Amino acid sequence: MLSEDFIYRLREANDITSAFGMYVNLKKRGRTHVCNCPFHSEKTPSCTVFPDTQSFYCFGCGAGGDVITFTMKMENLSYIEAVRLLAQRCGMELPTENPEEARNARRRVRCLEINREAANFFYKQLISGKDKRGLEYFAQRKLQPAIVKKYGLGFAPDDWHQLRDHLRSKGYSDEEMVVAGVCQQSQNGNIYDNFRNRVMFPIVDLRGNVIGFGGRVLDDSKPKYLNTGKSPVFDKGRNLFSMQFAKNASSTTMILAEGYMDVIAIHQAGFENVVATLGTAITPDQARLISQYAKEVVIAYDSDGAGQAATQKALNHFSAVGLPARILKIEGAKDPDEFIKKYGTEQFRILIDHAGDALNFRLDKCREGLDLETEIGKTELLRRSVNVLAAISNPLERDVYITRTAKELEIRVDVLRAQVDHTVRRNTSGTKKSQFRAIEARSLQKDEINPLAQQFPKESKAEEQIISYLLRFPEEYEMVWNNLSPDYFITDFHRRVYEAICLMMPDYAHFNLSMLAGKFSVEEMGRISGIDAKSREFTVDRDTLEECIRVLKESRSKIRPSEQMSDDDLLAVIAQKKKK
Repeated sequence: MLSEDFIYRLREANDITSAFGMYVNLKKRGRTHVCNCPFHSEKTPSCTVFPDTQSFYCFGCGAGGDVITFTMKMENLSYIEAVRLLAQRCGMELPTENPEEARNARRRVRCLEINREAANFFYKQLISGKDKRGLEYFAQRKLQPAIVKKYGLGFAPDDWHQLRDHLRSKGYSDEEMVVAGVCQQSQNGNIYDNFRNRVMFPIVDLRGNVIGFGGRVLDDSKPKYLNTGKSPVFDKGRNLFSMQFAKNASSTTMILAEGYMDVIAIHQAGFENVVATLGTAITPDQARLISQYAKEVVIAYDSDGAGQAATQKALNHFSAVGLPARILKIEGAKDPDEFIKKYGTEQFRILIDHAGDALNFRLDKCREGLDLETEIGKTELLRRSVNVLAAISNPLERDVYITRTAKELEIRVDVLRAQVDHTVRRNTSGTKKSQFRAIEARSLQKDEINPLAQQFPKESKAEEQIISYLLRFPEEYEMVWNNLSPDYFITDFHRRVYEAICLMMPDYAHFNLSMLAGKFSVEEMGRISGIDAKSREFTVDRDTLEECIRVLKESRSKIRPSEQMSDDDLLAVIAQKKKK
């Protein structure tokens, strides 16, 4: 168990605004900072960082906590792993850990070590191994030696056990190799190499760790590409290929390519600001990650049908995070790699500069599959175009596109505008109804963190305001404690928060929210941060405090649960009373 003194010093050494600044663009707003939340998709900032309490809270999704909580969520780490990372950043030595947490952390470290050793093995096989097919493939794709070395490209031999035997010689167990994803276990228990007869692309995280691999076959076998499965250090939906280079590029534009070779070819041509997904369509997490390092994105997918369908999906994700997107229209080549080889770097730069915006792409897509020589085709084109135009949120921008589209479709501007306005009103009404239904549905869902809050809203609100009072006036904890025993709290979660705050107060001259992080889960810290954040909008005064205490004491006398009654027992009592 890490001491509270160590955790306190760790937080003091890792300013939360600096930690946020490593991942998102913070904007100062008065005494706080705001940003688009990195944990859910949004176009306007709802996440607030509070330097005075070294905490954060998102008013959109409810995420919140301190610098440790933030690091856990951002890096997908356990509590102890986040502590270790923060300790490394500030040069602090980690004390003795909990045995189970130490084992989990050790497993992650071993995964990273195995991946690094495997990457070196694949690279050496490519450069100096007997089988030269991997090297011949990259030479055929016109990759320079410097770019091969920069990306650490490699070759997996056409052998079932060569990597396994190499890793065994380095002291790694079969179980560790399987957990890392470089080996698999057959039904009869044999361990064999996961990647065979493939050129290898190491996948590197933002800190420079090799977290996984992508492998491409050199023949017609399937699958053509094979990626590392989910492991303690790798999740393909949360990472991007070449992001370790792209995040440091001087350009504020990010290029999203379709595959590893496209990325490397574009990078070799002088564009470091290029990334690709890892064998799947782009995810909301990946779109948010790109939005943290770029002000716009150019989608450079293949010009075939699959590439165009993937472009449409990507546009939806980028729209959700408020990141402007443009689409590269590749003519005379099937992909960026082929285009650069045929026409050169400068022509590709011109292509990037003249990439069309997302709206033009969507309007052009409206024409697909229609016979515009018929009245039915023209009517359907108008219907599709109206839906695209109605989705433009900026009225001025919408009017510009309405005027242009009316001219192209040879229809009166006022007629098209009236239809678009009608669709906007209908969509707005529908959105409000959907939002209301969503709020209504959430209100009917069980509160997993504080299940009794819905059954006792008045008491729960009183408990929340008492906690708010303590967070604002920690020096008065003794007065509150003497007037209100924790037993008077109806909900277990609020009771635990109340007890934790009051019991920690005597040990700290300056209490703050982050001191609770080790005692509560990430989700619970988000709820506590929400109580703290909302209390900034209105201060609970002494009169309100006394009224809240009265509410709890009166409710306790009515409900009269036993001293040891659990939440489940109390819920059973309530259910029984409902039947009477």
